[in-house]
Amino acid sequence: MSASSPARTRLEPDARREQILTCAIELFGERPYAAVSTAELAAAAGVTRGLLHHYFGTKRGLYVEVVRQMLLVPKLTLPDTIGTSLDARVNACVDWLLDMVSEHDTTFVAVVGAEGVGDDPEIEALLAEADDLAARRVLRLVGVPQHLIDSPRVRGMGRAYGAMAKGAIREWVREGSLTRPEVHDILANTLRVLVADLVVQS
Repeated sequence: MSASSPARTRLEPDARREQILTCAIELFGERPYAAVSTAELAAAAGVTRGLLHHYFGTKRGLYVEVVRQMLLVPKLTLPDTIGTSLDARVNACVDWLLDMVSEHDTTFVAVVGAEGVGDDPEIEALLAEADDLAARRVLRLVGVPQHLIDSPRVRGMGRAYGAMAKGAIREWVREGSLTRPEVHDILANTLRVLVADLVVQS
């Protein structure tokens, strides 16, 4: 076993599964999907390849779970103390998004682009589900009335905003062409204009 590989210890099934998933999130952020082997994934998690297959089936199955964990599991909740003004809610939403991305920034950029996976209908469906869920959450939390959120047109606007947000985050995380404060300003200003226009329509 290499010096960098964790010692194998007995864990409860849920804890072992979480350990494997945590290591996979890190590895898929460091290198493209095709460049990460099941042997590396197992070694990083301190398990055998057989145990990795037991929990996730295949490398693709593990990657699908990484995508799900990164994009669908996070919950967008705002503290009660942020106030009720549009500016406060917009800034809180953007801060939450950038804080979430900062935890696993390179992995987030990789999974939203489904890099190295190719044409995979299940991953494409997960990405579409995540885009729609994020649009609903953001629109709701910044004060857009529910009857507007239920409109396909409004949710489409929310998803379009999400696509711009992913592009801005990529410029910050991968390209280094924008700083986090600059990305915050772009996203907050755009969201503020979008929401103000929608609230007027309600």
